[in-house]
Amino acid sequence: MQIVADFHIHSKYSRATSKKMNVVDLALAAKEKGINLLGTGDFTHPLYLKELKQNLQEKGNGIYECNGMNFVLSVELSSIYKQGNKLRKIHQVILAPSFEVVDQINDKLSKHGRLDYDGRPIFGLSAPEIVDLVMETDKDCFIFPAHIWTPWFSLFGSNSGFDSIKECYQDTLKHIHALETGLSSDPPMNWRLSQLDPFTLVSFSDSHSPYSWRLGREATVFDTQMSYFEIIDALRKKDPERVKFTIEVDPAYGKYHWDGHRNCNVSLSPKETRKYNGICPVCHKPLTLGVEYRVEQLADRPEGFVPENAIPFKRLLPLAEILSAIMKRGIATASVMREYNNLVKGTTELDVLLNMSPYELLERTNRKIAEAVMKNREGKIKIRPGYDGVYGTILFDNTVEKEQKHTQKTLGEF
Repeated sequence: MQIVADFHIHSKYSRATSKKMNVVDLALAAKEKGINLLGTGDFTHPLYLKELKQNLQEKGNGIYECNGMNFVLSVELSSIYKQGNKLRKIHQVILAPSFEVVDQINDKLSKHGRLDYDGRPIFGLSAPEIVDLVMETDKDCFIFPAHIWTPWFSLFGSNSGFDSIKECYQDTLKHIHALETGLSSDPPMNWRLSQLDPFTLVSFSDSHSPYSWRLGREATVFDTQMSYFEIIDALRKKDPERVKFTIEVDPAYGKYHWDGHRNCNVSLSPKETRKYNGICPVCHKPLTLGVEYRVEQLADRPEGFVPENAIPFKRLLPLAEILSAIMKRGIATASVMREYNNLVKGTTELDVLLNMSPYELLERTNRKIAEAVMKNREGKIKIRPGYDGVYGTILFDNTVEKEQKHTQKTLGEF
């Protein structure tokens, strides 16, 4: 069966998250999106874990259920530690097969720090130490580094990461089988690094809210039975027959695609950044180097290279984002949500974005929106790249670009 999975999400107990981030509300939102398997997120938090045990029913094969939605037990952990005379900040996602295993993991982690202050707790343990702790607890756990290119908290982050996976994970690398690409990179960018070839590239939303423009904006699609164990086996073996494709936003949409300074309104391409030697032309402090720059630093292959056994991908922007840009209204306004509901009535957002024919679209909406949905499906929507924590901006044509205030400064303006 086709499984659309989003394993990397958070609960209401994580910082800067919606109060509706609980399995009951998530189940409803995921159905509307077209997801049929979710991570719970935040299983280390004692209050949320209590809620999970109250609301989830065990189905077997490592799958739990709430209101007709399937869940696997998941959490993201943050590690902040020194290695090689440099401060490292790495986020990792853990999947566990049962509450019994979760309780054991939590018991071990509680000896190294508090679990009750944030749904994504922080530890002084290194990435390898976290891997050892988890895998020694149960061999059926699955762990992978999150959003591997984000500047501040990731495996390859320009500010706190490493130049190689081996340098980060050392002897525990044998337990790492998947890498989450993150919003600001996509598979073609990652294919440029030969060191990534053995790993399954996965995409998930890292959602902090259940709304359709966050939940499932990136996802991984499987063709397996609804089984935790079969899914992690497919990921470990990088099996293209079972890991069918990933759903990706345009990497320019991500908050760290280009370089820049948010407070200075400075957004620069890697080429421009090199001309400034990585220094902001406004405040004269080091720029936040984005994902595209970092990929260029580490790549050992040209653009366009496709490795053998590469998992396919489909590039999509969330429907509400498209409607908001076309209608020039806030993403959560009544008019945008009304148009969204008309389009997804009786189906799901992903079905609209991936499968609905132009004729069916025109029965539900106007021509301009229908054409935008088709352009989205074909990867033809332009994005002004995000930078230093600012999301990218959707640009449908020159008129739209002119009407949207462009306050970011580029090389020619200094």
